[in-house]
Amino acid sequence: MSRRPTWVPWSMTGPALALFAVMLFVPLALSVILSFNVFDADKGPIAGTFTFVHYLHVVQDPYYYEIFWRTLRVSALVTLVCILIGAPEAYILSRMRKPWRSIFLLVILAPLLISVVVRAFGWSMLLGPEGLINAAFKAVGIGPVKLLYNETAVVIALVHVMLPFMVIPVWTSLQKLDPWVENAALSLSASHFTTLRRVVLPQVMPGILSGSLIVFGLAASSFAIPGLLGGRRVKMVATLIYDEYLNELNWPLGAAIALILLAANLVIMLGWNRMIEGRYKRTLG
Repeated sequence: MSRRPTWVPWSMTGPALALFAVMLFVPLALSVILSFNVFDADKGPIAGTFTFVHYLHVVQDPYYYEIFWRTLRVSALVTLVCILIGAPEAYILSRMRKPWRSIFLLVILAPLLISVVVRAFGWSMLLGPEGLINAAFKAVGIGPVKLLYNETAVVIALVHVMLPFMVIPVWTSLQKLDPWVENAALSLSASHFTTLRRVVLPQVMPGILSGSLIVFGLAASSFAIPGLLGGRRVKMVATLIYDEYLNELNWPLGAAIALILLAANLVIMLGWNRMIEGRYKRTLG
């Protein structure tokens, strides 16, 4: 049997690679170039110039440290809550029989069919001073609680939006788990908790890792929910970039902030990936 020429796979994947390069690398390269341009308040970005002043401005100003720290803190908290809720939810989903499994899977995926802006407005109505949650508090004698325009509102809404991105990878990993392995552990007098911890959890760690990377990356770069539920008091990096681009018209500074956020996300996500994969390999030998 004759071997296929090496140029055949490249010719088949070439259009997709070219499209990927145009859609991803070209805007990213233009943002890098823009971030080094000099900005003039009267003329705007001056093409053909070069300066590090925007990066130095971000690094030296404590104001930006506070916003970056808030963004990473909220993203980490959202990821943790999604793991604590999504992993058990995926396990329960994997144990369901038809047709309940399909029904609950549809319930989990249904929020993805609704715009993030619509969901953010829905949460603003629920968490507002006259919303349903505060009405329930008043009914039991608790005064109105400030749930809107703070980090609590942002975390609650982001967990609601990001939870399907945690459930699906974990559920996919559970589909590869042989149920007889779990039954064997139970037959050897292992408790349900020990079986979950020593048998099930190591097997689903790739799904938890994938889900946590997706959730953290999307939460750190989210704009609509922090902008609508956090307001001006809880500013995150995405809303800061929006302000620099459209309010201050300082495009080079906005590009520099966006690239710093991208670099921070990559460092954290690669470090988390390496740590979890190392522990996974040690657990499974």
